[in-house]
Amino acid sequence: MTPIQLDHTARLLAEMLTFKQPADSVLSAYFRQHKKLGRHDRHEIAETAFAALRHYQKIAAALRRPHAQARKAALAALVLGRSVNISQIQDLLDEEEQTFLGNLKARKSEFSDGLATAAELPEWLIERLRRHWNDDDILAFGRSVSRPAPLDIRVNTLKNKRDKVLAALQNEAADAAATPYSPWGIRLPTKIALNKHELFLDGSVEVQDEGSQLLALLVGAKRGEIVVDFCAGAGGKTLAIGAQMANKGRIYAFDIAEKRLANLKPRMTRAGLTNIHPERISSEHDSRIARLNGKADRVLVDAPCSGLGTLRRNPDLKYRQSPESLAQLLQQQHSILAAAAQLVQPAGRLVYATCSILPEENEQQVERFLSEHPDFELIDCAALLAAAKTGLDTGKYLRLDSAAHQTDGFFAAVLQRKAV
Repeated sequence: MTPIQLDHTARLLAEMLTFKQPADSVLSAYFRQHKKLGRHDRHEIAETAFAALRHYQKIAAALRRPHAQARKAALAALVLGRSVNISQIQDLLDEEEQTFLGNLKARKSEFSDGLATAAELPEWLIERLRRHWNDDDILAFGRSVSRPAPLDIRVNTLKNKRDKVLAALQNEAADAAATPYSPWGIRLPTKIALNKHELFLDGSVEVQDEGSQLLALLVGAKRGEIVVDFCAGAGGKTLAIGAQMANKGRIYAFDIAEKRLANLKPRMTRAGLTNIHPERISSEHDSRIARLNGKADRVLVDAPCSGLGTLRRNPDLKYRQSPESLAQLLQQQHSILAAAAQLVQPAGRLVYATCSILPEENEQQVERFLSEHPDFELIDCAALLAAAKTGLDTGKYLRLDSAAHQTDGFFAAVLQRKAV
């Protein structure tokens, strides 16, 4: 790391480590303000900043108010998160910083004494997880999400075939491989500049975690059906469902955020999809939704959630969420799921999904829904995944975690409205 890169990283961390804004938003805004930074500079700055987030518990244990000592936090991230030897950055250090890093390395064994520092998880989350898991499980989870995620992409079957795309990518990244479960996925452990790649520009591929691809697979949409993506966001799963339907039928992509839906429109065009109809709604109770009551063959509810299954990509979330924000999310999930259920026709399918690992947001929400909606029944996810020849069995629910499956942490339940 150069002195200039270190200076920029420290300035970035001074804001990022307050956890007032999402880390990726802070990073994007910083790079917009510093347009002269080259690609290599941006890579070094971003990797070190996110290493600081992933190892914040250890940094905070050694450094009081890390955001106020952001240069030391950046140096600690290099040593703890990027495996840089102190001798490699000797020229960057003054005497005090050298002493600080030496003490930090000497403390490494101490960090394993407390679960919070060993698992790199805040105390509130450990307390919550202990309701369901033992300490070994918590440690395994924390360590699995402290490592950066690979780049997963989905091949758009309207435009290309996975084996053909994989062969092309392996010429550039020899470690590119087919994802083990999704029939459309490719994993790139060594990331490439995909947004300028020919295969991306022509709509052959989209960035999408393998777990997210499996959610679309569970929707099981068919040509000519009416499908609702109730919380569509920027539309990753919407696009996968559109390809599944071979561009036949109709997909309603609802979301409360106009900006997210605006991001979906160019992606639809690139993917060659014309059967998607994005529509902004004010809430799950928007009167415009009622026209679809009892008409949808499939409804996907990828509910607003804590996002704790995505900590490999969004390590700041564990510090931006809290027991209070979780309580609000639980209410919102319950309300959205009940509203979305009204759209499902008899014998139609409702898929409830989150990118959380907390049973409160997952199994417990589904159990509550079923107790309140006796006209719905649970379909076994294992049977659906076996029929799709995925080779994956996590029981009646889809439960994915980074340690076991190398995906983000996803949950899904497939529910069916009973035939009249």
